Amino acid sequence: MPANKQNRDDLELIREAAEGAGKIALSYFKQAPQIWMKTGNSPVTEADLAADKYLKDMLLTARPDYGWISEETHDERAVSQRQRFFVVDPIDGTRAFIEGSDVWCVSVAVIENGRPVAGVLECPARNEIITALPGHGAQQNGNVIRVQAETRPFKVAGPGAFLKRLPERFLASMEHAPYVASLAYRIAMVARGDIAGTFVRPNSHDWDLAAADLILSEAGGNVLTAEGKALTYGLRNTSTGDYRHGALVAASGLLMDNMLDVVAETAFG
Repeated sequence: MPANKQNRDDLELIREAAEGAGKIALSYFKQAPQIWMKTGNSPVTEADLAADKYLKDMLLTARPDYGWISEETHDERAVSQRQRFFVVDPIDGTRAFIEGSDVWCVSVAVIENGRPVAGVLECPARNEIITALPGHGAQQNGNVIRVQAETRPFKVAGPGAFLKRLPERFLASMEHAPYVASLAYRIAMVARGDIAGTFVRPNSHDWDLAAADLILSEAGGNVLTAEGKALTYGLRNTSTGDYRHGALVAASGLLMDNMLDVVAETAFG
């Protein structure tokens, strides 16, 4: 099957799956779901697990030859020889979900050769669905989204230690955007122009990033490493020795260049 058609078919599949998982997650929202703590003091709820099971059952039934990378179930990267993988976070922003904030989403992507080829963020508590295909732009609820034009004031998210290191010309006309627990949603905010950019602390994972990365790149921005390179998904990070990513920047234009300089100069970079 031609790659473009395969990508379109995969996008329709993951969109349908994400919408179903979103309905499941929403049924637990503000209903005091059971919560457990994972290694690293990260919470997981019964909603995460129910949504993850739905996604895995639906997606791997439809594409049994695809690999599976998820925050909540067995990670196949070390043993599986697959051409394409689903990359899934059943609830990105679990802490926000637990607190009753509506800023969380179901994140689903398909990756091939280390890069996303279809991406969906389903945000049911906000009635938003954000999608992207390579070369076809990014959309929210069917409307094209684009990064913010380089007008001021800039709204930038991320750790204060990073923000304070931006050049004075940015600091003088910059606003520190409020914290958003969902990294995927925060990157989507850059893609649709709500904020100009965000710093990303080290130790994010593929499932936090893959769908949002494609959405931002199709909206005119990028998610880049401290060295200014695009991310590669599904491969061991030679710097960290595992599958986590280092410090990242999500932005566009001149602001991106200056944010990369900040990351390169800090100990986090």
